[in-house]
Amino acid sequence: MNLADFHFDLPERLIALRPADPQDSARLLVVHGDGRLEDASVRDLPRYLTAGDVLVFNDTRVLPAALKGVRPARDEIGADVACDVNLVERIDDHTWRALARPGKRLKPGDPIHFAEGFRATITQRLNGGEIELAFDQSGPALEQALDAHGAMPLPPYIARRRPADARDRETYQTSFAGEDAASVAAPTAGLHFTPRLLAEIDAAGLARETVRLHVGLGTFKPLEEAQLAANRLHSEWRRLTPETATRLNAARAAGHRCVPVGTTAMRTLESCTTPDGTLAPATGPTDIFLKPGDAVRATDALVTNFHLPGSSLFMLVCALMGTDVMQAAYAHAIASDYRFYSYGDACLLLP
Repeated sequence: MNLADFHFDLPERLIALRPADPQDSARLLVVHGDGRLEDASVRDLPRYLTAGDVLVFNDTRVLPAALKGVRPARDEIGADVACDVNLVERIDDHTWRALARPGKRLKPGDPIHFAEGFRATITQRLNGGEIELAFDQSGPALEQALDAHGAMPLPPYIARRRPADARDRETYQTSFAGEDAASVAAPTAGLHFTPRLLAEIDAAGLARETVRLHVGLGTFKPLEEAQLAANRLHSEWRRLTPETATRLNAARAAGHRCVPVGTTAMRTLESCTTPDGTLAPATGPTDIFLKPGDAVRATDALVTNFHLPGSSLFMLVCALMGTDVMQAAYAHAIASDYRFYSYGDACLLLP
């Protein structure tokens, strides 16, 4: 497989730095399996689906995982070092993997002070510039400290152009997020679904279900050749409950469509699917990597945002729709000034 097949040129002006206001006013590009394209609005979504179809949302909650701290001077002639820390993956109740800058000035054993009574110690350096941090708090106390002193972990293509602010606390969190804050990136297709749009979905007779996948930063990274060769991605924790699996299986058996909202919901479902297309409950890590040629068994349609060139997410939508169809759809979106990425517009993919 050639990674060049999944690249495209995107003008920087089309990278959305803020969501549409209101968020359900974003544009919607409807992509049909035969290549037909329709320009619509996110609020038009119910008219493209049929009563009884099931929208499946990822209800994970984003942790305010971007921290600013200080590594104190190591001796009396040294200097304090200001640090930017972005949590990447929870290891246990008080330990996280993180990206940190300036990485070359940090080493195991160094403390980092984030606020009065809130600090962590670097326990080891990892591959790829990551570190492991052990916080001096754990569980709910750590979540409260992060909520008080952290900022929303905006993707790099936004963070390079503006800092996270108070507005992002609302706009970078879905309206239906659960209580367990463990994601370090939002399931961004869900950001379009305001209480108003959810009410319109209910009124149209569409069903709603939730799964949970804690999103890691690796979801959005460009692919590396080693990942392509190994046919596996980074691992993320996901859950499909027995009750949800039963209802989804029944809906599909009755002829209704299963429509994940976002690639994280789709990856959760596809990682829980048996060879005959039945969904089986599961809790734990998945490193599923969907690309053209792979079987898509549980997804009958998909709501998703526009993805980065060369990313596993663009390969995933190509697996569902075909690479030629998606390249043509993205070319239309670029020519039509659709807004891209996490705060951008949406697609409805109808194989």
